[in-house]
Amino acid sequence: METELAQLSINEEEEEILQIQADSRMQTDVGDYQLVGCFLTASIINFLAMKSTLANLWHPIYGVQIRDLREKSYLFKFFHSMDMERTLKGFPWTFNNHLLILSKLKRGEDPLKIPLVYVPF
Repeated sequence: METELAQLSINEEEEEILQIQADSRMQTDVGDYQLVGCFLTASIINFLAMKSTLANLWHPIYGVQIRDLREKSYLFKFFHSMDMERTLKGFPWTFNNHLLILSKLKRGEDPLKIPLVYVPF
């Protein structure tokens, strides 16, 4: 086998096209993995501290993007269904003893119009 490998050479003329089959789960639009949430509190939420804490707690493999929508409402954008589902399975979540209410955001829905009034257990 070593003699066969020693005789291999790479020529500039040799160009082989390598086609990779993409995972069908990864082809789903990232917009399908969004949650909208708010905290049940009258006090101010420190966005940077909350963002860092939840990202560390959830530890998503493909990452999470957290955007501040308005006072105490946030958009959580995951990059893989596994990360979002794992986050939902770990429910309920709190930050500084304030309950986080989450709801799945469907494609095309306005996150500011989602009624966040209950916590699914």
